[in-house]
Amino acid sequence: MEAQRQVAELAGLNYQSTVDSPLLLPGMQLDPLVAQLQAERAAKMAEYAKRETERRRAAATAEKLTADIKRKSEDIDKQRKDAEALIDEIKDKLDKLIPIGPGKLKNGGWAPQLPTGSDNITPRTRLMREEVKKAFNLHYTVGCFRVDSMGEHPLGRACDFMMSSGGTMPSAANVALGNALADWALKNRTKLGVKYVIWRQRINHGSGWRFMSNRGSITQNHYDHVHISMF
Repeated sequence: MEAQRQVAELAGLNYQSTVDSPLLLPGMQLDPLVAQLQAERAAKMAEYAKRETERRRAAATAEKLTADIKRKSEDIDKQRKDAEALIDEIKDKLDKLIPIGPGKLKNGGWAPQLPTGSDNITPRTRLMREEVKKAFNLHYTVGCFRVDSMGEHPLGRACDFMMSSGGTMPSAANVALGNALADWALKNRTKLGVKYVIWRQRINHGSGWRFMSNRGSITQNHYDHVHISMF
């Protein structure tokens, strides 16, 4: 009975105490069983305290790591935006260096030109072709003059900038390249003398894209090349 009373008192004291508080009253005598229970509980409380400390340290480390990742992500995003702004600035400066196409009139129109040279294209078309080659890393052929019964190609006033070969659809990267080339030609059309651009079954004379009728194939619908016609 005395042992049970002491255990009850110990439980009450442990409930009121902290881990660091003494678990025994002065003069209390505990039998070996109670002492063992006390030692086991003390060990468990110490282990709990250790794990709680480790958990808090891990939580603090995770919080710091999350903050570091967020900060680095914000830094990377800022660097990306700065780089994009710098690229746009460089592109604008390069566009300003594009020369005025030969034969431009004071009223903004263009004097007629005949094909010249071994490539049988007009001087304006030749300038446009060379400026495109300077501005873009082209992977496929560029075709300008060809014998035909219609269009600007037989007149030496158009070029096709291929984005794939064999009549196949271009890759996503080359579609993006074609988009950039078409946008560039339209942006600089008044300097170079671009009459219109055809790309992906759409035509643009400088006032917006409009869809064209289906001509029956990838090539005829201009899905594999950017067509640029000149005045």
